[in-house]
Amino acid sequence: MEILVTGANGQLGTELCHLLDERGLSYTGTDSKELDITDPKAVNDYFKQNQPKVVYHCAAYTAVDQAEEEPGKSIDEKVNVLGTENVAKAAAKAGSTLVYISTDYVFDGTNEEMYTEEDVPNPKNEYGRTKYLGEQAVQKYADKYYIIRTSWVFGQYGKNFVYTMLKLAETHDQLTVVADQFGRPTWTRTLAEFMTYAVANDIPFGVYQLSNEGSCNWYEFATEILKDKNVKVLPVTSEEYPQKAYRPRHSILDLSKAENTGFKIISWQDALKEFSTEI
Repeated sequence: MEILVTGANGQLGTELCHLLDERGLSYTGTDSKELDITDPKAVNDYFKQNQPKVVYHCAAYTAVDQAEEEPGKSIDEKVNVLGTENVAKAAAKAGSTLVYISTDYVFDGTNEEMYTEEDVPNPKNEYGRTKYLGEQAVQKYADKYYIIRTSWVFGQYGKNFVYTMLKLAETHDQLTVVADQFGRPTWTRTLAEFMTYAVANDIPFGVYQLSNEGSCNWYEFATEILKDKNVKVLPVTSEEYPQKAYRPRHSILDLSKAENTGFKIISWQDALKEFSTEI
């Protein structure tokens, strides 16, 4: 097997599979039914039998608010930590290159500057905690790996902020969106392209950060999404829109390491425009 994609039916996994199809690359995509990553024997047996050369580990539990309470908390831990540990160990035995997707939520969001790959993580919610433990598992057990942190992901396949805003605009003439949380939106297409770029170009193994260029708050993101819709968007504070999980107030990722590999990153506005033409 040349390429294995875990979580192939998820938002990012589906985008990645379509990209691989476009390029005529052979791969096998799995979901939890075909490969239960939380079962160490199943993972070991699968890798032993198939010997993938590259593993794009897209499988994850991403329900941020549900992860704060049971049963989401236990599922989050099982999938994002134990599952990633199983995949990392099996990848090492098979000699596979492992690409693991992490998140800006590994940071607490108190840094007013951009976060670099060298900044020390300090997650403040369950999802961020388990994804950081996943990072540590990859670093501990995998021999050849890319850890790619991303943020504010949107794409054609699956639930995301862009679809939520467009859906709400169908039934509301006014929406309120938080304006005191800043980050970088990421189109799944851009992320998938960097994942494959890293492997194809043999860039140095390690931790990278990848989003689209430019930053904004959620209110500005929503305003851009709905600029052609007949709906008014109003800014509110995080206190006015409470959520179960803590959200970093300022989690803008430094992209310079990824850019220094020669990978070209388009702005989030251009990414949103291209995405909008697709849907």
